Amino acid sequence: MIRRTVLAFALALGAAPLASPLAAAPADIADAVIDRHVLPGFARFEAATARLQAAAEADCDPGSEPLRAAWNEAFDAWLAVSHLRLGPTETDNRAFALAFWPDSRGMTPRTLSGLIADADPVVESEADFATVSVAARGFYALEYLLYDPDFAKASPYGCALIRAEARDIHALASAILADWRDGYADLMRNPGPGTPYKTDKEVLKAFFTALHEGLQVDVDLRLGRPLGTFERPRPSRAESRRSGRSLHNVTVTLAAMRELAMLMASEDPTSAAALTADFDRADRVAADLDDPVFAGVTTPQGRLRVEILQQAIHEITEESRASLGPALGVAAGFNSRDGD
Repeated sequence: MIRRTVLAFALALGAAPLASPLAAAPADIADAVIDRHVLPGFARFEAATARLQAAAEADCDPGSEPLRAAWNEAFDAWLAVSHLRLGPTETDNRAFALAFWPDSRGMTPRTLSGLIADADPVVESEADFATVSVAARGFYALEYLLYDPDFAKASPYGCALIRAEARDIHALASAILADWRDGYADLMRNPGPGTPYKTDKEVLKAFFTALHEGLQVDVDLRLGRPLGTFERPRPSRAESRRSGRSLHNVTVTLAAMRELAMLMASEDPTSAAALTADFDRADRVAADLDDPVFAGVTTPQGRLRVEILQQAIHEITEESRASLGPALGVAAGFNSRDGD
């Protein structure tokens, strides 16, 4: 604990990370992350969204079980790469178009209501639909159309809107995968002048920052928002509560964070063992929680159980700062959500 505290304090003060003692070169670690985490993850995402589009074309009824299953599968695939908020996912606000959340002002239902009230013909064209506000696109908008009683009503326009959403999600996933395969992966493999990354260490720093961003979203948003305050818990702010998968989202993202962390820690047994223990503990807490939409935060006991999970994930973050960052010779930088 002393070692962890001292290292975390040094990093918080901006001290330079310790020199990397890893046997593998930074470029080799970055290649492993790209080849075993990034590219396969986005390939699975693209394939899952293709199945979502096909399911919507086959049956656009909001209550269709195959359609809902395809949405859940595609959403899982997105969550598994959603922490990679760099390069292709940031181009043209693709990440926000796929996942506009949190929506503290209720823009998604308001924008969807406007489209439906006007029977807006924008749904007829993929190019036109891509100009719609990000609040009415992506997984959270489609969740309203499939699960919210005010929107999940079979109608000709509702059908067209569901199909437009699914088509748009697949187009975004395809564009992201193409950009990774056709150039961005090579940019990360070959850092230097004129590229976004000057050195291999900068590439590792980008992935280390992505790890911390993913963990931060779980702690601050997926768990922090429904927790609210002790005096005023906010269960209605839980992510994906309409589809009953608020806790599930945490477990999916934790699995993705574990995969990324283990790839980066593969040459440092000490860090790998410590992080494995922390991830295992978080997984056990999540498995025992039995509160799929965090409704229990309104009671002292239920709130404590969610707080224990939040703390367990926070400890993963602290361990990665204390051991993995110094082993890699990097510290987390700013991410796309900083300042939100």
